[in-house]
Amino acid sequence: MHDLACWRDRFSAPMLKLGTLLSLTMLAGCSAVGPDFVAPAAPDIPGYTAQAMPKSTKATTGIEQGEAQSLKQASFIQGDWWKAFHSPALNKLIEQGMAASPTLTAAEAKLEQARQTYAAQYGSTELPQVNGKLSGQKQKTNNSGIGQEGNGRVFGLYNAGVTVSYNLDLFGGNRRALEALAAQTDYQKYQLDAARLTLAGNIAVQAMMQAMYNDQIATTKNIISNQEEQLKLIRSRLELGAATQSDVLTLQTQLDQTRATLPPLILKRDQSDHLLATLVGQPPSKVMPVFSLSDFTLPAELPVVVPSQWVASRPDIQASTALLHQASAQYGVAVSNLYPQINLSATVGSQGLTPASLFDANSIIWSLIAGLTQPIFNAGLESGAKAAKASLSAAAANYQQTVLNGLRNTADALRATAIDADTLNAQAAAERSAQASLDLTQQQMKLGAINSLQLLTAQQQVAQTQLLTLAARSQRLTDSVALYQAMGGVPTADPNQPQTLSQVQTAKPEKNTP
Repeated sequence: MHDLACWRDRFSAPMLKLGTLLSLTMLAGCSAVGPDFVAPAAPDIPGYTAQAMPKSTKATTGIEQGEAQSLKQASFIQGDWWKAFHSPALNKLIEQGMAASPTLTAAEAKLEQARQTYAAQYGSTELPQVNGKLSGQKQKTNNSGIGQEGNGRVFGLYNAGVTVSYNLDLFGGNRRALEALAAQTDYQKYQLDAARLTLAGNIAVQAMMQAMYNDQIATTKNIISNQEEQLKLIRSRLELGAATQSDVLTLQTQLDQTRATLPPLILKRDQSDHLLATLVGQPPSKVMPVFSLSDFTLPAELPVVVPSQWVASRPDIQASTALLHQASAQYGVAVSNLYPQINLSATVGSQGLTPASLFDANSIIWSLIAGLTQPIFNAGLESGAKAAKASLSAAAANYQQTVLNGLRNTADALRATAIDADTLNAQAAAERSAQASLDLTQQQMKLGAINSLQLLTAQQQVAQTQLLTLAARSQRLTDSVALYQAMGGVPTADPNQPQTLSQVQTAKPEKNTP
């Protein structure tokens, strides 16, 4: 027992020295070369459009989706913004998409990969590496090789020890590399946010497009029915001698042309169904809900986030910021390569001729090694630093372009809300006028005051205005979706995972990280 205690004391002493040395050196490395990243400032602009936006849009009386919409300043967008359209079927589809979309599954896996890569780098560079070693061997000496006579001796040699190594990150190269991986994790997080936002928007838009096609199909069938009635009337008049064969052929041609517009609408509706099924992670054979434009309520208020806060709500801009941060950290890594690299290692163990002798107090061996590597001539390192600096400049320019594209996208969406209201108002007026003209023409037709060509023209005008009105109603809905997306209404993410760069850097790696 005395020998074992002695061995333990001798073993612990060098380890204590090494631990003290590592603590001091780790505290010494408190700074890192290269630029410290500072996020770009938000755009200093009062609004998104050159002309002031109206506080509310025009209302169209007597038409669904014709209500006025007001623009309301907001600090953020609710993650479940699609509920503002008050469609339970749409809500259910988006929930299904969030749970089953392969696109989101892939984005989540990439985020997890980035997090685990960060954890692996943290464990490899920020903490000392400790390895245990145990070996045994048999060896025979050759006496003639050392000028002696007689047979060689056979003996065993046993070793047991622990090696501790650590890279003294004096100039912060390892920390900059870790910072770059954290920024990459942020990038994947914002890519996931963007995928969620895009998926929710695409499902909403496709549901509204399907609704428009369904209503246009129903309207076209109604037009066909009316034209069939008019054709029967003309044929009856032909038998009485009050109409000509030319009148019959003219209306028959119009009826056939209207019927020809129906299959393309059905195809577009079916294609919309197929896309909806794919978006929610289902095969195209899956039956989708049947929507009508009347199933959606036009949001009475549209939130507008001020530009200074808008930057933080847009996942594409935040992703671009993360790439800029990553490029900044990688430039710091390249700069640190120009400076000395210091490595420390220590080995504590025992060596003996028998396994039992490993616990002998006289079998203790240990070593402390400090190594310094200073680049003297390596032109590639300097070129690497210049390349990293150029990459940083490119990332900064890409960030600026992303912000400009986002501002344009938001300005377009805001202007569309006002223009859509004007378009629906004018289209509804045109439909009312065309219907009044058709009613008058039909009365005159019964009295024989006009010919079939005039009736045909009136019918064509009504059919065209009805379909265009449906398209204008749908456009108001889909452009409202576009505004929510432009403002950055990201669906709620998992609150249990680190979400930002600072959270990732302060989070402790999981113990079971491979």
